[in-house]
Amino acid sequence: MASFRRDIIVRASVEDAWEAIADIGALHTRLVPGFVVATRLEPGARIVTFANGMTLREPIVTLDAASRRLVWSSEGGRVTHYNAALQTFAEPAGGARIVWIADVLPDLLAPEIAKAMDAGAAAMKGALDRLADAG
Repeated sequence: MASFRRDIIVRASVEDAWEAIADIGALHTRLVPGFVVATRLEPGARIVTFANGMTLREPIVTLDAASRRLVWSSEGGRVTHYNAALQTFAEPAGGARIVWIADVLPDLLAPEIAKAMDAGAAAMKGALDRLADAG
């Protein structure tokens, strides 16, 4: 199984970062605009359309406000398994650290998934830094 971790340091407060993450139906406007172009909620899941045109169903596994942690899986596309978590932590000097961990099968998709996560992490950093700048 291919495993990935991205640590993203942002200027937004941990509370503001968590609020954007927890707004699971607004990926395309609040968390990763440009990387995701549409998000639609359905019971227990969200339907996500990415900038490359791919649409996936993402069942929400956990939305834990106490630990500021979101866990989801993915259905559709070429992966046979996808499980991911985003968790946010306060940075000592201010701002927040977002930790994004994903496990994916098959391994042969690792380069493609890594590239997508890099693009998603960049979009997330941009959105959360802009949020801090606006506040």
